[in-house]
Amino acid sequence: EFCSSLADIMLLEVFLVLGTVIVYFFLSKKKEETLPFKEGWWGKGQKPDTEEDTTIWPFKVETTEEELSDLFRRLDQARFTEPLENSCFHYGINSVYLRKVVSYWKNQFNWKKQVEVLNKYPQFKTKIQGIDIHFVHVKPPHLPEGQSAKPLLMVHGWPGSFYEFYKIIPLLTDPASHGLSNEHIFEVICPSIPGYGFSEAPHKKDFNSVSAASIFYELMLRLGFNEFYAQGGDWGWLICTNLAQIAPNHMKGLHLNLASVTNMGFIHLLSILLGRYLPGLFGFQDEDVRRMFPFLEKGLYRILLESGYAHIQATKPDTVGCGLNDSPVGLAAYILEKFSTWTDLEFRNLEDGGLERKFNLDDLLTNIMIYWVSGCIVSSMRFYKENLQKGIGTQKHEKLTVQVPTGIASFPNEIMHTPQSWAQKKYTNIVSFHFMPRGGHFAALEEPKLLAEDILQFVGKVEKEQLWRKK
Repeated sequence: EFCSSLADIMLLEVFLVLGTVIVYFFLSKKKEETLPFKEGWWGKGQKPDTEEDTTIWPFKVETTEEELSDLFRRLDQARFTEPLENSCFHYGINSVYLRKVVSYWKNQFNWKKQVEVLNKYPQFKTKIQGIDIHFVHVKPPHLPEGQSAKPLLMVHGWPGSFYEFYKIIPLLTDPASHGLSNEHIFEVICPSIPGYGFSEAPHKKDFNSVSAASIFYELMLRLGFNEFYAQGGDWGWLICTNLAQIAPNHMKGLHLNLASVTNMGFIHLLSILLGRYLPGLFGFQDEDVRRMFPFLEKGLYRILLESGYAHIQATKPDTVGCGLNDSPVGLAAYILEKFSTWTDLEFRNLEDGGLERKFNLDDLLTNIMIYWVSGCIVSSMRFYKENLQKGIGTQKHEKLTVQVPTGIASFPNEIMHTPQSWAQKKYTNIVSFHFMPRGGHFAALEEPKLLAEDILQFVGKVEKEQLWRKK
């Protein structure tokens, strides 16, 4: 009698647990929601009653002699601090190397020549939601018979700029001339994020990644693109992800070279504890295990060691920004340190931060000059505060999934690795996920050919199977 009633109770408990799991599963099934388009107005003062002028006008980078003589005066008057002996890049940039950069900047770097390089691709501006948006727009030099160019929006991040894409643009707009398949040819649109480079900075608070995505969506529609692809890393990852959530029926595919997951669930945490020992259980490949573990060292400590800048920028960007906007040497130190560490963490062990192993000083200084001449460092840093001040995991876009066909190029030296099994929870339609053979955070500038090949094969898959129609 007792045994059978015990069995009944146990059976009841099993049913209750199963029932709870089933109910939870149905309730937590994500509804296919989209993210609301953010209709902001970021201009100065009151929003005018008049309709916004939708003109698009050509833009060229120009520099005056006054700007250059001011820059050289500041470079001449720079004050340096002796670095600690044998400190390499472990305390931040090494000022012995920084002196070398500044000497090159003053004596060899030819900004006027770099301005010509910047102006070799057509650039434009247009006013959207009250601010001037700058973008590069490159059409293919020649299209094979019966083929049309596919619009591709490419979005940079911090502390990068639209210039990061200058080496990959020709590979996408004219792949055949660069030994790549010309089955798919792109026309490329690279905007500057508002507050970065030559896009006007927002004059109001709360301009976040969803605001930027809404502006770029309007830009693409204004350019006449009803269907397009989008690509991004760093903030470009988040802006393009938000754009896929706002306009899933307009985006044919989303390609990312960084895919971070901000909503960590119980399974994620369990996989951090056990993934090293039971990789198969969590869908980890050998490469995931190699990149992620030991997790304390490759995850937690790395984040703590390398995210001080983000904490400052997410809390008090204007304070530290004053110094960077006033000193070109300070600005260069702040930005170059990121180009070293984010390209390869091991570069911290080198006196010169390994900066010229993957980049040349002309490219690095051109990016810094875009920040200097536009005076945008403070507004670029504020983007961290606008995106992070409410806390991680609290925004609506963080809770929504992405249904748009997604391709992920996972570079080995990216600061944080996201395995496909984690990314899959957010991006429910991953059609290509590749471990790239080499490269770090600034993939388009560092490994343009690898990234271009991955974008081309991803778009090939989407087009062949018409995947966007099956969203």
